[in-house]
Amino acid sequence: METDRPETASSRITGKLSSACYLLYAAGCLFPGLLSLRDLLFGYSWYVSLPLSGVLTLSFRGGGLSAYFVIILSLLGFCVSVYSAGYTRHSDSPWSALLLYGIFVSSMYAVFYSANIPAFLISWETMSLSSYFLVVSDTENIEASRAGLLYGVMTHIGTAFIIAAFMVMFFATGSLEFAGIRAGLGSAGNLRSVIFVLALIGFGTKAGVIPLHTWLPKAHPAAPSNVSALMSGVMIKSGIYGIILVTFDILGVGAGQPVAGPPSATLWWGVAALSAGAISAVMGIMHALMERDIKRLLAYSSVENVGIILLGIGASMIFYSNNLPAFAGLALAAALYHVFNHAIFKGLLFMGAGSAVHATGTKNMEEMGGLIKRMPWTGLFFLIGAIAICALPPFNGFMSEWLTFQSLIMGIKTSVVFTKTFMLLAGAALALTGALAASSFVKAFGISFLGVSRSAKAAGAEESSFSMLAGMGILSVFCLLAGIFPGYMLKLISGVSLPAPGGLLQFAPNGFAVSGISSSGVLPTALLGTMLAGAALVFIFPFIAGGRRKSICADPWDCGVRRLTPRMQYTATAFTHPLRRIFKKIYKPRKEVRIDYIVKPFFTREIEYRSEITPLAEVYFYRPLTNALHDIANWARRLQSGNLQLYLGYILGTLVVLLVVWG
Repeated sequence: METDRPETASSRITGKLSSACYLLYAAGCLFPGLLSLRDLLFGYSWYVSLPLSGVLTLSFRGGGLSAYFVIILSLLGFCVSVYSAGYTRHSDSPWSALLLYGIFVSSMYAVFYSANIPAFLISWETMSLSSYFLVVSDTENIEASRAGLLYGVMTHIGTAFIIAAFMVMFFATGSLEFAGIRAGLGSAGNLRSVIFVLALIGFGTKAGVIPLHTWLPKAHPAAPSNVSALMSGVMIKSGIYGIILVTFDILGVGAGQPVAGPPSATLWWGVAALSAGAISAVMGIMHALMERDIKRLLAYSSVENVGIILLGIGASMIFYSNNLPAFAGLALAAALYHVFNHAIFKGLLFMGAGSAVHATGTKNMEEMGGLIKRMPWTGLFFLIGAIAICALPPFNGFMSEWLTFQSLIMGIKTSVVFTKTFMLLAGAALALTGALAASSFVKAFGISFLGVSRSAKAAGAEESSFSMLAGMGILSVFCLLAGIFPGYMLKLISGVSLPAPGGLLQFAPNGFAVSGISSSGVLPTALLGTMLAGAALVFIFPFIAGGRRKSICADPWDCGVRRLTPRMQYTATAFTHPLRRIFKKIYKPRKEVRIDYIVKPFFTREIEYRSEITPLAEVYFYRPLTNALHDIANWARRLQSGNLQLYLGYILGTLVVLLVVWG
């Protein structure tokens, strides 16, 4: 729980120094962002090698794919750092958290710039460890400690798979440099598929792909909201970056490189990524829909959006295996576009949620309500983020999801009936995801910000500080700009080295074309003009219809009741109850009803209703796995009898076996 501490003279000085440090962090994010923007727009690149010893060298490279992700990190890092200057000013935030925040942001830059295996792994581990310590920074919160432990275990399992993928690359090519590995993997044969599977599992764990997502809805709510915004907005995108780096760059599916190996390999890679994306998108938003904890809802929504990004990546690989580079470019451009969009609106939503939690002292939406009357700017910015994540125009989520949907529909151009059907089903999954996302964020905004206050703390909430509003306001502007000017975003993406030889995007005078595919006549300028005209009519119509009558403010209709109370409002549980019944085969809900009677069965004193859904991944995947590991561990404990003679026998038996095998 994020609460304030009593302010003293010492704490005020500490708060001002902390705010100044965060503003320095914000300024520090500008330089790499502007440098990478120059690299993408003008095609520049740079390379730095730092020898640490006669054997170990750390290499870093800027430009292309790295520059694109650095721009995203810089934009979100700047806004979150500005937000943090106000967010942490009156909170009990130790100096260690401030230092870890800087290390966390710096390590993400290092991950995106890494050009060889040692640099990548050191940067990756630094990012993982610093984020772990930020998650458990609230040492008095047991739930945060448990969430941090789960996050630490899962992230290191993922790292183990990443190390295994890099080891296979090194033994196959003898090189630690990504450029050398790329050149040497052309004749690797089936090892390429092994590398892909290991990378998909390893990086998918960090990205939160189902069923590897179990850490994400626990760690993100436990972390401070400014850290949650960076973890969800950028850190999980490092997993997406790793998947794109390995498949489209190192393995040669993209970057203008010929596809080495049989086309069927790239086809099933795409099917695997598309399947993981569809499952993550649908199941992620279905779990988000059932949440009452606003930060857990946003965390599950991140699982959904990672799934949408994987839909574009998987579709691109399938198109490439069918020798359709134009459509492959469209799908991958849609995925990269959504990487940017999700970072912006999810960072905005986490900061808005953090402001609400900061003001009310609770993450439970059932204890909020009516916040828009007391926090109007925060409510407005959260609403903008909610509209954007629901993919409604004119905000940015619409364009990237529309391009993703269009690329999936283009699956009918593939040559195999299976891929035609599979990609159309993935498009249907994306459509279902969009509908459920709209329902989720109607609930999140309506229950938290509309109606009347559901608790005393919500009734006493105050608006966020200027720096917190400034951070959210900048991201809100970018949500709008990236939605109404998609051509500029696609021009930025065209600077990334992607599949289609000769460039990914070509621009037409009145729109854009993706490697020869027109924008289907949808012109952003015309669309914006139509929407502005419609909005103007909405505001003008009441004056025309109502004339010059004076406006009268009155209480809402109360159905004849003397006074409306918070208990008469919809709750988050009641709002989603119909969908819980529709999808009961998936949710497998567990209900518990307790009734306290005055005179049974006619007069009741109290009714207590509890309902929970079954976490499928935990119950049907992780629980059997952990039970099996416990059984193996219990069996292995029998070997530790404490008998010295038995231990000597183990040594003798092992020696005999080794001699026989060696002989």
